[in-house]
Amino acid sequence: MKCYLFNEKIKTFSGATVILGKEINFKDYLSDDKQIEYVKSQFDKGKDIAEINLYYAQLYFINFEDKDNLISNKKEKIRVAGSKSASVFNADKTESVTIVDANSDFDLLYLFTEGMLLGNYKFALYYKDREKKEHSLKTLKIYSSLPDESKLKELENIVDAVFIARDYANEPFSNLNALQFSERLKDLANKTGMSFKVLSKKEIEEEQMGGLLAVNKGSAFPPTFNILEYKHENAVNEKPYVLVGKGIVFDSGGYSIKPTKNSMDIMKLDMAGAAAAAGIMYAVAENKLPVNLIALIPATDNAVDAKSYVPGDIIKMHNGLFVEVLNTDAEGRLILADALSYAEKYNPELVVDLATLTGAAAYCIGTQAAVVTGTADDKMFEMLEKSGENVYERVVRFPFWDEYKEMLKSNTADIKNIGGSEAGAVTAGKFLEYFTDYPWIHVDIAGPAILNKKNAYRTEGGSGYGVRLLYDFFKNMIQEKENGK
Repeated sequence: MKCYLFNEKIKTFSGATVILGKEINFKDYLSDDKQIEYVKSQFDKGKDIAEINLYYAQLYFINFEDKDNLISNKKEKIRVAGSKSASVFNADKTESVTIVDANSDFDLLYLFTEGMLLGNYKFALYYKDREKKEHSLKTLKIYSSLPDESKLKELENIVDAVFIARDYANEPFSNLNALQFSERLKDLANKTGMSFKVLSKKEIEEEQMGGLLAVNKGSAFPPTFNILEYKHENAVNEKPYVLVGKGIVFDSGGYSIKPTKNSMDIMKLDMAGAAAAAGIMYAVAENKLPVNLIALIPATDNAVDAKSYVPGDIIKMHNGLFVEVLNTDAEGRLILADALSYAEKYNPELVVDLATLTGAAAYCIGTQAAVVTGTADDKMFEMLEKSGENVYERVVRFPFWDEYKEMLKSNTADIKNIGGSEAGAVTAGKFLEYFTDYPWIHVDIAGPAILNKKNAYRTEGGSGYGVRLLYDFFKNMIQEKENGK
């Protein structure tokens, strides 16, 4: 959906028009008292949207009455209102909508527009009548006396990045194996001016990435290790920030095979972490943030075959540690571990990994937030939590005590790849810690990244969780450095 911004007062109404404001003088827009009373009565009934059909236009008034004291909740309700409005317009097959900033409240306008844009997504590639399945809404015309074209352009790029992440995650394995995913990432890099490199299976073997190679043993396709790099000439950080995204393009569970319903049948989405990492890189590059940022994306499927790795195998990892495999469905941490070890060569200031890593994280807090752990200092976690509240991609920090390492002890190798039935989200993080020697944050997005039904502007399937969170986080990191804090 394309946005057009006009720094002027709208002269005439036509078509679908949203009158946006918290305290609207209805007489500025409606000449009939009965129409005004109707709108007010709809709001009194708790309706979110009141529509007035005029001969020349359809006017939509949005109910912003909100008694919530939390700023993050107030902001989210505005986004949700925007998303609901987009649903109304698409149901009516509306192609263009005009938004009037009635109170010159650009923050309100921004959040409402954000909700509309994010909610206007549909993965419709595989319908015979594709055009009929796609959303009709294509254009937003925005009238505001306080325009900020740069902010709206930044928003459009962020939303595009979320959609890229959703598209990657939603693609079926039949059209997105590890090699095909690398081609997509190459195209993305070329579009944005990022550098791109992909390590072939031979190069992965030379790097001794035993985790990635083990998981890939049963696949019909070779693994890839993808490196996206964005450098800004005025970057605030000499040492780069590094993203690591779990790129399991399909997960059968291997010999520790998954059940089908609500498990294996949605495992094309197990690369949502890699998809989010790619989306973050796109948003940062398109908006030209002054930062040095790298994304490392190991990619493979986890298949069952006569050559597959099996429970009881022992793997030598990139950093030389030996890992006893007790569950082949705990494969994500194996490919992440190699990537985290590889990240050390960049001498990073901070590494953040994103992964649909554990069912335990989703069981603990559901789809409302991600679980975070790691070794970065408290300030980094506080900034991440603040970004989570700001964009409503919230995070919950779990304990990370060393006692949890006891659960990973193996009798036949340095460590084992699972820690037992308790504290699964934490022990997965403690496993990854063995492969980090720098400030690091682990983001387990298993809950919010994969949705079995639409939640406002978060769509069914891949939600794109993590793109807005980390974009806001890095932007705040940049501001902190520029302010000398």
